[in-house]
Amino acid sequence: MVVMQIEAIDLAFGYPERAVGRNAKLAIGPGEVLCLLGPNGCGKTTLFRTMLGLLPPQGGRVLLGGDALDGLPRGEIARRIAYVPQAQGAVFPYTALDIVLMGRIAHRGVFAGPTRDDRRIASDALGELGIADLALRDVTRLSGGQRQLVVVARAIAQGAPLIVMDEPTASLDFGNQVMVLTEIRRLARRGAGIVLSTHDPDHAFAVADRVAVMKDGVIVGEGAPKTVLTPDLMRSVYGVEVSIEQLMDGQTVVAPRY
Repeated sequence: MVVMQIEAIDLAFGYPERAVGRNAKLAIGPGEVLCLLGPNGCGKTTLFRTMLGLLPPQGGRVLLGGDALDGLPRGEIARRIAYVPQAQGAVFPYTALDIVLMGRIAHRGVFAGPTRDDRRIASDALGELGIADLALRDVTRLSGGQRQLVVVARAIAQGAPLIVMDEPTASLDFGNQVMVLTEIRRLARRGAGIVLSTHDPDHAFAVADRVAVMKDGVIVGEGAPKTVLTPDLMRSVYGVEVSIEQLMDGQTVVAPRY
């Protein structure tokens, strides 16, 4: 896998009519998992879209593999970084395999048909997530959780050294959440750099090397999960009291005080 890093430097982000965040400093390198936490509406998705070049920065810059993101063609960006958006409904009756094969477009062009290798890679990605049996199913007839697994498989098939995942487990049941989190760690062990957002701090403790916490468009804490995710910070960001406990097997969990 190609070594690649994405870096946000003093990044201001938002929309033409509204600023959302400012002064974001993040770097994700090979084999690293960074988890972004924060309340609804704090700017996580807007930050991700700016780091992917889908929104222009309002200040600062994004570097992708050392190159300015805004100077790279879309095809080159797609070969360097894959995106798993938030769960959404399906409109067109593509098969699951068709969706996953779309991840291969960056390697063959929009108008070229999929090769035998493309089909093998796409099938392998579905198999890794335990959904090979969905390959020929119409995605409009899949559950929201199944569709989200297909989108994760598309990112895997894309083969990019960096992956941005916006709440990849949000619509999944417990078992599929564990499957996706396990796949995230496996991809990192293979050298991929991954940044994901989630509303569950337990996910950060489970898979992240580093965590960044956002409030009102500003990153208010960044570092190792056990250093950053303290009861005081959780109270400040979410307005709730929590206990942070270590289980006998070494796992760390966050328990709200109701």
